[in-house]
Amino acid sequence: MISHITLDRKDVSYDHCEGRATFAVTVHHRDGRTEPSVLKVEPGQVEVYALQLGRAIDKRKAAKETACR
Repeated sequence: MISHITLDRKDVSYDHCEGRATFAVTVHHRDGRTEPSVLKVEPGQVEVYALQLGRAIDKRKAAKETACR
């Protein structure tokens, strides 16, 4: 059974024929095993995730500034 998936620290690739971005990921199993895989993301999803990640970065920045006061 899968416990979670993490993004690998590799650059994203884009397949213009499929119109998808592809991220390298590692699948983590509950028994400790890991295996490489890929996450294929449609163009519309890429735009939504870019906005969501931007908000997450802003929230992290704001939290750091508040904690340091």
